[in-house]
Amino acid sequence: MEKGYIQVYTGNGKGKTTAALGLSLRAAGAGLKVYIAQFLKKGGYSELKALQRFSDLITIEQFGTGQYIKGKPTDDDMKGGQNCLKAIRSALASGAYDIVIMEEAGVAENLGVIQTQDILEMIALKPPGVELIITGRGVSDAVMQKADLVTEMKEIRHYYQKGVLARLGIEN
Repeated sequence: MEKGYIQVYTGNGKGKTTAALGLSLRAAGAGLKVYIAQFLKKGGYSELKALQRFSDLITIEQFGTGQYIKGKPTDDDMKGGQNCLKAIRSALASGAYDIVIMEEAGVAENLGVIQTQDILEMIALKPPGVELIITGRGVSDAVMQKADLVTEMKEIRHYYQKGVLARLGIEN
């Protein structure tokens, strides 16, 4: 890409990760290489199985512990966050990727797993031809101010409020 932009997908509505993964598929269809770093996830989500089919173009790594963070993050949560940042730094510096996705960075920031300054550092390290995507609820104003595109997903209604749990192939 001649010029890569900074995109943020945030808000309390469904669709932030879905938007980033959809962009990944579009990019792969165009022959672009994508790196996805998932700050808080660990496990066999359906999107991982689908993205394995594009492993020549899409690389995805998980750095979470597989547990929800309730209260203060554990040492393992903090270590995972730092390992994720290290991997993103490497991906940005490698020249191997056209798109780098920081998945759930907003949530990691809100939980204190990473700091706002860490995300701003990744923005500063972004090479001119790389697109940087940042997702997650509660992305800070400081990060949004640096973005070229900000989309806020706003929940109007969600069936979760009626007791419907995550469904395979839809939310999981």
